[in-house]
Amino acid sequence: MSTEKVVMPDYLFEASWEVCNKVGGIHTVLASKSLNLSKELKNNHIHIGPDVWMDTAQNPEFTEDPILFRTWRMAAAEEGLRLRVGRWNIPGKPIAVLVDFSQFIPKKNEIFTSLWEKFKLDSISGQWDFIEAALFGYAAGKVIESFVRFNLQPHHKVVAHFHEWMTGAGILYLKSVKAHVATIFTTHATVIGRCLACNNVPLYDSLSNCNADEKARYYNVTAKHSMEKCAALNADVFTTVSDITATECEKLLGKKVDLITPNGFDNGIVPPKDKLQKAAAEGRKVLLDLAGAMCGEDCTDAFILGISGRYEYKNKGIDVFLDVLGRLNNSSYGGRTIVAFIMVPSGHNGPDKELAAKLAGNGSDYRTLTTHQLQDPDSDIILNRMKALSLVNREGSKVKVFFVPSYLNGGDGIVGRKYYELLMSMDMTLFPSYYEPWGYTPLESLAFGVPTLTTTLAGFGLWVRSHYNAAHPSITIVPRNDSNYGQVVDSVLKAVLEMVALPQDALRQCRENAVEVSEIALWKHNIYYYKQAYSLAIERLVEEMGAFPEYKEDQVQNYHRFEVNRPSWSRILVTRDMPERLKALDVISKNLWWCWNQEAMDLFRSINADLWKECERNPIALLDRLTLDDYNRLEEDTDFLARMDAVYDVFNTYMEGKKDRESPSIAYFSMEYGLDTSLKIYSGGLGILAGDYLKESSDMKVKMTGVGLLYRYGYFSQRLTAQGDQVADYEPQDFFKIPAMPVRDDSGNWKTVSIVFPGRTVHAKIWRVDVGRTELYLLDTDFEDNLPEDRQITHHLYGGDWENRLKQELLLGIGGIRALRTLGIQCDIYHCNEGHAAFIGLERLREYVAQGLSFSEAKELVRCSSLFTTHTPVPAGHDAFSEDLLRTYLNHYPQRMKIDWETMMALGKINPTDRNEKFSMSNLACNLSQEVNGVSWMHGKVSQQILGGLWPGYLPEELHIGYVTNGVHYPTWTAPQWKEIHAKVFGPEFAAHKYDKKCFEGIYNVDDRVIWNVRGELRARMIEVVKKRISNADISSHYSPHQIVTILDTLRTDVLTIGFARRFATYKRAHLLFRDLDRLNEIVNNPDRPVQFIFAGKAHPADKAGQDLIKRIVDISKMPQFIGKIVFVPNYDMNLAKALVQGVDVWMNTPTRPLEASGTSGEKAAMNGVMHFSVLDGWWIEGYKKDAGWALPMEKTYEDQNFQDELDAATIYNIIENEIAPGYYDERDKRTGVPTQWVKYIKNTVALVASNFTTNRMLTDYMEKYYMPLYARTLKLNADDCAVAKEIAFWKKNIRHSWQHIEIKDYLRPTDSNDQPMLGKERVFRLELFIGDINPHDIGVELVWAEQDRKGVFHVRKCFTFDYESGGDGTARYVCRLLPTATGVYYLTVRVFAKNDLLPHRQDLELVRWL
Repeated sequence: MSTEKVVMPDYLFEASWEVCNKVGGIHTVLASKSLNLSKELKNNHIHIGPDVWMDTAQNPEFTEDPILFRTWRMAAAEEGLRLRVGRWNIPGKPIAVLVDFSQFIPKKNEIFTSLWEKFKLDSISGQWDFIEAALFGYAAGKVIESFVRFNLQPHHKVVAHFHEWMTGAGILYLKSVKAHVATIFTTHATVIGRCLACNNVPLYDSLSNCNADEKARYYNVTAKHSMEKCAALNADVFTTVSDITATECEKLLGKKVDLITPNGFDNGIVPPKDKLQKAAAEGRKVLLDLAGAMCGEDCTDAFILGISGRYEYKNKGIDVFLDVLGRLNNSSYGGRTIVAFIMVPSGHNGPDKELAAKLAGNGSDYRTLTTHQLQDPDSDIILNRMKALSLVNREGSKVKVFFVPSYLNGGDGIVGRKYYELLMSMDMTLFPSYYEPWGYTPLESLAFGVPTLTTTLAGFGLWVRSHYNAAHPSITIVPRNDSNYGQVVDSVLKAVLEMVALPQDALRQCRENAVEVSEIALWKHNIYYYKQAYSLAIERLVEEMGAFPEYKEDQVQNYHRFEVNRPSWSRILVTRDMPERLKALDVISKNLWWCWNQEAMDLFRSINADLWKECERNPIALLDRLTLDDYNRLEEDTDFLARMDAVYDVFNTYMEGKKDRESPSIAYFSMEYGLDTSLKIYSGGLGILAGDYLKESSDMKVKMTGVGLLYRYGYFSQRLTAQGDQVADYEPQDFFKIPAMPVRDDSGNWKTVSIVFPGRTVHAKIWRVDVGRTELYLLDTDFEDNLPEDRQITHHLYGGDWENRLKQELLLGIGGIRALRTLGIQCDIYHCNEGHAAFIGLERLREYVAQGLSFSEAKELVRCSSLFTTHTPVPAGHDAFSEDLLRTYLNHYPQRMKIDWETMMALGKINPTDRNEKFSMSNLACNLSQEVNGVSWMHGKVSQQILGGLWPGYLPEELHIGYVTNGVHYPTWTAPQWKEIHAKVFGPEFAAHKYDKKCFEGIYNVDDRVIWNVRGELRARMIEVVKKRISNADISSHYSPHQIVTILDTLRTDVLTIGFARRFATYKRAHLLFRDLDRLNEIVNNPDRPVQFIFAGKAHPADKAGQDLIKRIVDISKMPQFIGKIVFVPNYDMNLAKALVQGVDVWMNTPTRPLEASGTSGEKAAMNGVMHFSVLDGWWIEGYKKDAGWALPMEKTYEDQNFQDELDAATIYNIIENEIAPGYYDERDKRTGVPTQWVKYIKNTVALVASNFTTNRMLTDYMEKYYMPLYARTLKLNADDCAVAKEIAFWKKNIRHSWQHIEIKDYLRPTDSNDQPMLGKERVFRLELFIGDINPHDIGVELVWAEQDRKGVFHVRKCFTFDYESGGDGTARYVCRLLPTATGVYYLTVRVFAKNDLLPHRQDLELVRWL
């Protein structure tokens, strides 16, 4: 070895895909080499790897250090680089920087275009495995550039060493920016060489004639090959690991290597000789005990043979290994029993539980060939070859073979030892490789004193031949080429037999020789070759860019003013200390039970009515505003104390009912909750519904837990300018004045959850909101542990761009499940309220797979316990994210679930290979939920159309998508005046929330005058609220002072009042009333039957069209003929909503058909006897009753929406003029003045409409339709170690494999030319299928009888079943008898589908074929 002086770098960066990410041998190379460089370079040797694990808690090889390079990390973050800095958990604990490359995915086209223009990198055909790796290399280059620029001086000599093509873009980037960094590129195996070898193409004979570019195109690896070639051509120094690979490089890359840099080994991990023998004996016992347990025979005196490495069947010589054992097993061999272990990691679903139990001593006679449950044993090459060679460990056989498909890190669940601990205990290892650029495994074997075998096609084998000039009985180097496979098997067989026959002394000498031979490849020798490469790279950089300047301390110093940063304020919680006698107030204020209990609200109001209003009816804020004198006054007020005690007693009695809640337990996930104005985490109907639902779950003692997000700003407050433009004001919530309490552990620490985002971990605090007996847990990222961009995740509901929306939904779904687990909550049913929360399914899959189930088995368990409710009536309303964005945030998830990326994409996409198709959250929710429902009868039908693409084997109306029509929480939305009346006539069961809906008919027993007086009182109260809002100059700039005076004088409490309040979106058609202003003028200003309209509502800040609608209504309301008679009230919220739905006479809704999913504002009005006037859409299709409201037709008359709007507007005018206004003003009792017909409408509304649209009915429907059936199925599938779930998953896998082979043998397709069924005459259809190994009863066949409507859409009228008739030899015959019962034009087709009684419904499996 030369001793010429080399120049060492001051800083060495080493980039590889295998830094902190064990994949293959390169990981061992880097890990062992690092220790040998640490003495010289210390912390100046920095490894750069991909942040593919993302979750550092899951990565056993990396420990993050928040202090290390902290200043640079902050600067890098400002540059847009996301990275983690810490220590690689290997001997020496070197520094590692894990780079998030996913942030560059959106810029990939721009990056690759630049690399094409500068270096001719041909990336156009690159698939995702290329794109991700290339972007990692690119990101690594940027990280090196950033570190050098920030931390180093010009005199520092820096070398960046890039391993394999995956890092090549880093070299190209550094060259493109002319960084003063010397670059080295090492290929450990060429792309084309590996391709040829893996595809059974003779590599070595054809190497000299191989056209590498052409082969790259053929094998679709052009991009990888181009990257490898560009890196080799542009690096300052190009190296490889052996002479055999150097030849490959020259022939395939067109570039000679500059140096051979052979791999080395660090024998520091080998125990001293005395300890080695003991450790080897212990390992030997483990392996022989394992062998005995797996085969059921005593193996204590067996000869242990082993092979290990990556699962490359031919390249690693596994084929030779098995064929040698097969030959031995079938021969007359009579020597020692040979136990052979194949330690090759493969996809598995965890330890074999029966084997684990046997090893634990359960005494079973269980036998197996594998230690772990393979994911797909039927397709496993090793297992199939073992069976083909009869290597099945029959009793008495001399050769026993065992497959260990797990990484041996000590925690595999069966072996419980690390690989090296087992390697040292073996008698011999075999590595008869065909393609092995170096060959670490035989070197490791020798280092531990284990004789081994390799071939002349392994770099290490050639190294021994050329560098060990003596006999080497410990390593057999078998000649191998493209055409001598049989000779290789013979040679290996011979070597094994010789080794088995060796006496102990010879075997001991052989072991000693093994250690001696390994010395030639220790790092203490081979590190020199790498130092040569560093020195040469520095030399060439100097030639290209000039010498490094000398360091001088007496350089001219420049003055730079140091800017003092702004203070960083931290929030702390300072609480009040309530007087002991008034503690009940504090308890009640922190449970939202008070907001739907009138006595509690009256109690707080009585403390200080003005302050109560000023605090916006927030009891926590009220109590915070009280002075010590106020508390003293209350303590002495006996009347107040008596009322407080009475309310507190009611509250405690109510909360005692929490103990009576029964299973199932339900986790309810929603993006928003409208519970009360004191907790602004809602925007509209979805949130209000979710809030009502939690309240009802509390009242009905349903064991429900809510999960959501705690928004700093919630939804915006609305202010209108003088021109009527909407201004969105976001006021931060004071978290210390909301009914949300921190969740703390026993030590008082705030409980948090964390999820990994690109290059960092995001933490979320957990808050708890008590909603009566139901807990709602909210996640909050707005605190100091997170980056500013991540603190903003919970700033605004639906705020920010699509990336922020994705982060919110990841936090809700993944973070929400983790929050439940942190709190120790395991629920039976998981209810996803809208697609925002669909990631709960993904996280639950990960949990089950981590417990040892396969992905398919986990999916069965997730589906059987999941319900998805969609609220969206248009396809565009379903959230969907680009694949690039998902790769940025979820690139690590497939690995966690042991699937590939396309499989995960298939959960949210119709075509997972279509990069342009977005990933639909609703599709994800559907695919991971057994049951799906819309929120009204019509919306259920609409959802079948929208989501029908997921089940192309069925027509939309056949789908399992059902519906539960939304309802509203009666105690929240019903005026206290009505509650008092209803309590008297609805019966005692009503108060207990267990009642028959007919109890609402008790309203008919109430005197008409009482009804009318309540309506008048509520209308007057509503007008008062409207006038106060209009008079508030802070929000009502849209009216001038003169106009406000006019409105206050004009609004009347005795005039028919129609309300319209909701989110302003174009499909809500708020403009419809204003199509004909002259006609509207006649209605509003009718001298005998005047009508006034109250409008309110917000438009989304990004919805310009919705804001324009508001502006138009405001403009019209200012017209002289309409001022004070049409009023727009700003800042619509829950308090205003209550006043309106309780106070108006008619509630109007004019949506575009069929775009109202349900709509609940009209239901709230109905609770108060307010009639609904709407298009028959959403809930009103089911709710409309004659003399209990008014309706526009359900069907459209015109396809042209403008024409339809005109017709609907005219209909509205007619109904108001001819039905509504006369009903209100006419037929009044002459004595009492009560409009008898109108009061009849009110009573009908309460008795016939309101009774059907409470959340009590809604939750009852969910329990009966979904929760209880799902619970029963969940128990069934989880029983007996998930036996049924595993059976279903196994059946689905098998039938999917066989489905494509089903063929039609005999079937005559009926047409009107060859078949004309006659009315009343039976027609017989026969079908014969080739089904192979499929059970004929697992196949369903049916004749679908359909009609076609005028739009060309088919509708199923009936399905006729084909019965199984006979079969055999892989065929099955089915027969169907059809009896037409009506004449006409019909359409027939035959559908074949997979069926199984264990499936919950037909769409649970997608396998369908139309004939």
